[in-house]
Amino acid sequence: MTPLPNPELRSQVIAIYKQLLYLGRNYPQGYNYFRSRLHRAFMAKAGLTDDTAIKEGIAKADFVRKEIEAL
Repeated sequence: MTPLPNPELRSQVIAIYKQLLYLGRNYPQGYNYFRSRLHRAFMAKAGLTDDTAIKEGIAKADFVRKEIEAL
């Protein structure tokens, strides 16, 4: 049995995912393109259980969020 992820980190991941989805509404290539790419990116990291790796993923997602806001 795999250990359950830290509930605080889980909520941070969900929050950044929702923020990115919201920002994707105005993505130049369209919302559906953005949503499918975002979903694939998050699902690729869905199996992470190490808190450090999850925090690195959150930091990367936050960087992407800032880049999208700059568009």
